[in-house]
Amino acid sequence: MSAALDEAREALRARQGAGARYDATAAPAEALSWARLGTAYFARMLSHLADPELEAPSAIAGWSRRHVIAAVALEARRLAEAVGSVRGLPPAEEEGLVLLEPPLADIRLAATLPAQALRHLVEHAAIHLDVEWRDAGNAHWGAVVSDAAGQRLAVADMPRRRAATLWHGAVALRSGGRAADMPAALRGEALRLVGCPDLLAR
Repeated sequence: MSAALDEAREALRARQGAGARYDATAAPAEALSWARLGTAYFARMLSHLADPELEAPSAIAGWSRRHVIAAVALEARRLAEAVGSVRGLPPAEEEGLVLLEPPLADIRLAATLPAQALRHLVEHAAIHLDVEWRDAGNAHWGAVVSDAAGQRLAVADMPRRRAATLWHGAVALRSGGRAADMPAALRGEALRLVGCPDLLAR
């Protein structure tokens, strides 16, 4: 990192004040950038769809656009809770379990929400996850989460996994998203959504 860039960042932090949040130095900057760009891209592809169009099939066999939207939203919620658990926060779920992937039953239930509620779920879950990432310290980024289903995932690997879900999910909505728009490093990665573990968005 150049001295000029360091100076520019310090100047920006000084202008933004003490209350602003920044990523820890140990955070995976490139993957976080992909995830944040993917969040905006997914939101744009979703905004192209009128509420009745959410009922149409997605590019994932057997899933409507609603299922894709619900899965993307609930993954953000689960990852946020996983990062929060590393930071010492209790899970939001009543049973107190951390899960890295939303159960398929939860996706199916969320897919039945009114259209506006489903859109809000996507937005709010994305904000929650980004706040958790911003609040994660260097030690948290070095942690590994073990969930109630026996899965293990390094916190540092979560942004890349999230980015792949967002970009491939945006293409799966069939509302104008293109594989050519996504970061080249993510184009060959499988879309990791419960119920379709080996699919690439088409």
